[in-house]
Amino acid sequence: MTGMISSIKKRILKTTVGKKLYKQAKRIYRYIMLKKRYPGLYRRWSSDVSNRVDKKKAVFIAVRNEEFAKGRIPDNFRLIYERLEEAGDYRISTHTLKSGFAGRKEYAKRCKAMIRDIADAGLVFISDSSEVIACLPMNKETKVIQLWHACGAFKKFGMSTAELIFGEDKKTLLKYPYHGNYSLVTVSGPEVVWAYEEAMSLKGKNVVKPVGVSRTDVFYDEEYKEQARDRVLKACPAVRGKKIILYAPTFRGRVAKARTPEELDVRAFSDRFGSEYVLLIKRHPFTQKPYDIPGVASGFAFDVTESLAIEELLISADVCITDYSSIVFEYSLFLRPMLFLAHDLDEYYDWRGFYYDYKDFVPGPICMNNNELMNELDKLSHGFDSSKVREFRDKYMSACDGHATDRIMEYVKGADYD
Repeated sequence: MTGMISSIKKRILKTTVGKKLYKQAKRIYRYIMLKKRYPGLYRRWSSDVSNRVDKKKAVFIAVRNEEFAKGRIPDNFRLIYERLEEAGDYRISTHTLKSGFAGRKEYAKRCKAMIRDIADAGLVFISDSSEVIACLPMNKETKVIQLWHACGAFKKFGMSTAELIFGEDKKTLLKYPYHGNYSLVTVSGPEVVWAYEEAMSLKGKNVVKPVGVSRTDVFYDEEYKEQARDRVLKACPAVRGKKIILYAPTFRGRVAKARTPEELDVRAFSDRFGSEYVLLIKRHPFTQKPYDIPGVASGFAFDVTESLAIEELLISADVCITDYSSIVFEYSLFLRPMLFLAHDLDEYYDWRGFYYDYKDFVPGPICMNNNELMNELDKLSHGFDSSKVREFRDKYMSACDGHATDRIMEYVKGADYD
């Protein structure tokens, strides 16, 4: 009987009327949860006399990834988390919401647990957008610190995508903002402050600060870098004695159904560069399906998404191939060559767009197909002029100097006593 009911429901939802009713139900549910239920729960729990704000309580919230749930600290949080642990007098807790991936009931359950926990927290750390955090009537004594997961300002997000295919319409974004209640937003340099203020609707708030991005501090830690190279070698012994090409494209489509572009011709790269290079593929965290590597290239190309962190790969790679990913900012710190496979550039402009003109912005050759890409890789054997990458780094990453965590902790300590 249950199976029959489920089958009937699926058939109804495929009809025009069913689709309209489902969309309307989703709109009503969203309104109830974000305008009534969640704010109401926060008011109740934060007004409880036993829940006065504890300035030594820090809550870390992973909006989409599952690192906390797997017993790991996400890289966006790790250095701040460790500093608070070392201080010894902070109460630290973590939450994994899995927005866009958890079922509706499970997501609501996780959100409620998180809201109860932050009701008396002095410090709340997030590194992604959250309409739940934004909808709460946050206590003024609680400091919400946005350690945004990307450096620089590349592809558009938030309010900047209003009316684009990727984004929601402006009216909806204003009604249900994804960015709000922030006390501090940390960014990689003064040049990109305007983009975050636009995307997060924070113009005039003076909370977006070019103090640097905490997780980039590891790129100045010689011991960490040596360990990172060892981990890459251990995870992929084929890199020994060869140079590393890192292929790290961003995702395509909506977050919940994100997919990896597989335009790179792994077989052709293997035939042409297999004696000199190894290709390591790092998919965007939103994607699920492993990269399709042909059997003939099995000793040349490896999908290391699950086994190696992006920081370890950036440290170890001799050249990076990407498309529209913000990892170009982090990789620029090493002054190494970057190549851009932008076969769908025109479509991506319409889909999501960029904060700067792509063709003038990226610090490396733009390739529209595999032949162009392989030819540019060939040219690197004759030398590489790093001046364009250096200019890019100095413009967009000037605050990522190895001391970003120190500056953020200065704010945190001030928040304890202001």
